[in-house]
Amino acid sequence: MQSKDLTGIHIEGHIKIWDPESKEVYINKRNAIHYENISTALANSLSNNTDGGFISQMSFGNGGTAIDPTGIITYFTPNSTGSNAGLYNQTYKKIVNQNSSSNADPSRNYMEVRHVTGTNYSDIFVTCLLDYGDGNDAGQSAFDNTNNNNSTFVFDELGLKSYSATGNSLLLTHVIFHPVQKSLNRLIQIDYTVRLQSLTGLVSV
Repeated sequence: MQSKDLTGIHIEGHIKIWDPESKEVYINKRNAIHYENISTALANSLSNNTDGGFISQMSFGNGGTAIDPTGIITYFTPNSTGSNAGLYNQTYKKIVNQNSSSNADPSRNYMEVRHVTGTNYSDIFVTCLLDYGDGNDAGQSAFDNTNNNNSTFVFDELGLKSYSATGNSLLLTHVIFHPVQKSLNRLIQIDYTVRLQSLTGLVSV
């Protein structure tokens, strides 16, 4: 009788948004995984599909929350179902694939695999730097004192997307958080860890 491997794979993610100069941490939390799109991306990557499947970009948006006149924040549910899912309102993106010719700064926007021999998990560590001048031509404010939470560079959601030669990038992860402004006087770094591991002996990221 043939035996079946019922161990299974678990995927989880965690983000840290911080200022690499002041060391101030703005966001430190887990994210939602889009399991349907992750399964498609993994299959494309493992089968060497020419349309890709690997992580390519980090996307940012400002549609993840609503703030009433008294300042109370309502957090929307992360989009983790439906193959066409996306951010609520994407306003910016950066390429984090260090092997892409579209990546203008691969030394600070890149991915690496981290694995300790003998463990049942591996981490994809994705780091992205929003530099002082990033997005200047798109209307980034000079100082981090805006009162407009709908500004293009006031982010309250982000996600990782797969590469697609046809432009049909898949949303792989999505996280909602309180608004964080990127302005010309401010560096913001995002460290994003996606852990793939066996369901046996889970270790949180």
